[in-house]
Amino acid sequence: MKKLLVLFSLLMLAVLPAIAEQFADQHEHKSCSYCGMNRVKFAHSRMLIEYEKADPVATCSIHCSAIDLAVGIEKTPKKIQVADYNSHQLIDAESAHWVVGGKKKGVMTMRAKWAFADKKAAEAFVAENGGIIIDFDHAMRAAYEDMYKDTTMIRKKRQMKKMKIQQMKKGEM
Repeated sequence: MKKLLVLFSLLMLAVLPAIAEQFADQHEHKSCSYCGMNRVKFAHSRMLIEYEKADPVATCSIHCSAIDLAVGIEKTPKKIQVADYNSHQLIDAESAHWVVGGKKKGVMTMRAKWAFADKKAAEAFVAENGGIIIDFDHAMRAAYEDMYKDTTMIRKKRQMKKMKIQQMKKGEM
């Protein structure tokens, strides 16, 4: 029993740093660089872009990453990572299996875009929730195609939230 406990402890010491490193980006960059959303809460859709000669940019979604890639045209991406929808671990965005559409509500978008490390996981998601499996290039194209509608939706939601807060303040006085 004592040997088993020692073995388990050694195993945990070996595994925990790797797990902690995988999720370190959430603690270094707690909120999205563009919309301010909590990246821990949205761990399943978060992205991290590392540039050659610029600071990394951490976002909540492919929507906000698309904004950064568009306005930072002078920056060269070195590495683009996205969270695997199921495990929440960062994976290479360009080799991920992306699911676009379906009945699951998206993050910062009306047409959801999710990434999966494993194609079978993406296929299972599509079987349950709908959508289509595409590559990163097509997922980014979809993000840009949806940008105007999504930005309009976000503005309307924020305006409604402000109005609700103002109404609550008036009611308290």
